Amino acid sequence: MAAQPRSNSKKERRQESEKLILSAAEKVFSEAGFGGATMQLIADMAGLPKANLHYYFPTKEALYRQVVENIFQFWLQAADVFDQADGPAEGIGAYIDAKMEISRRHPAGSKVWATEVMHRAPVIQDYLETTLMEWTEGRAAIINRWIAEGRMDPVDPDHLLYMLWATTQHYADFGHQIETLNGGKPLDDAQWEAAKASVKRIILKGIGVVE
Repeated sequence: MAAQPRSNSKKERRQESEKLILSAAEKVFSEAGFGGATMQLIADMAGLPKANLHYYFPTKEALYRQVVENIFQFWLQAADVFDQADGPAEGIGAYIDAKMEISRRHPAGSKVWATEVMHRAPVIQDYLETTLMEWTEGRAAIINRWIAEGRMDPVDPDHLLYMLWATTQHYADFGHQIETLNGGKPLDDAQWEAAKASVKRIILKGIGVVE
């Protein structure tokens, strides 16, 4: 019984170290890319010895893939609303809200993904061909069902998804540009809510879901 607290404490320390490393890795990879990043740079950003990084992530590629997988898992969780929604207004509207909130809270992870894909996904191409492909096909099937039920205009589901991704992730990937156009300041809470409302209104109206 006495060993249990020590076990929990060790587990918590491990989780905290991994969280610290992944947060630092997001920032370094988003700024330097995979090729320019080093484990030493990430260790310095995390304030940990480089040996600690290799203990949790044996190679730079393993750490990079974990960063990419983390942001994708956030996006997958945001997409759960598709399966649970009563219709396109609720499903797509909630998806936009969730994706834009991820862009607000995890901009570095989104930038890592964008940079990787713009370079033809040299590290995660297998991920695109499996996990992303399966996810996209599943959401496209739901959109096609809503179309068949007459609940939204007939649009190409793939291109609708591309538009949703491009719009919501723009707020992370081009955050500096948005800040510059916002007088050099990040969007505040009210501006984020207004942005989400505008994006939802434009897209939902465009696919015939709202007047």
